[in-house]
Amino acid sequence: MSDENRPPHFDVVFRQRFAELVRWRRDVRRFRSDPVPADLIAQLLSLAAYAPSVGFSQPWRFVLVESPERRAAIIANFETANRAALDGYDGERRAIYARLKLEGLSQAPVHLAACADEAADTGHGLGRQTMPETLRYSVVTAVQTLWLAARAEGLGVGWVSILDPAAVCRTLDLPAEWSLVAYLCIGWPEEEHDDPELERDGWQVRLCDRVIVPLKR
Repeated sequence: MSDENRPPHFDVVFRQRFAELVRWRRDVRRFRSDPVPADLIAQLLSLAAYAPSVGFSQPWRFVLVESPERRAAIIANFETANRAALDGYDGERRAIYARLKLEGLSQAPVHLAACADEAADTGHGLGRQTMPETLRYSVVTAVQTLWLAARAEGLGVGWVSILDPAAVCRTLDLPAEWSLVAYLCIGWPEEEHDDPELERDGWQVRLCDRVIVPLKR
């Protein structure tokens, strides 16, 4: 076997560092205003394209949102959706929710919409005829790949899901066959933590003991 075809050896040091990378991947909401080089974003997107996808369909479509007017519309979208979400809570849970910082839309230098091309003919329907939702799941794997790659570069990523997705698609003038999977904020984080902000703020504890659920006999 030639060296170029030889599989890489991931030694114990690499595995330890990878575990560290996974633990330090955070949903970032607090960004510095420093710009992110365009070639670095291009590098992250190139790595994201190596993510697994159903039937090798590669349905992800990434859209950089650079227009100030469109960004302002996304922020307004969030504010409307966030008010509606707050109204869904009562008592102490409502008070905690009201204190949470749930996005970094105004601070993040990069806005990136990750979409699924529902009409993609790549992959020829393999795997998604029985589970069509795997097309969108494939985009999620690309988002996670990008997230880890960004963390390795010292960048932070925040996933904003408190949005009306149909309104986002209209704001961005996306093709009708594209569905929004994730709206991402990317930039240099103001602070570094190895625990989730939602855990620190008392919203939810980590459920490490529930990774595997045994089947009932």
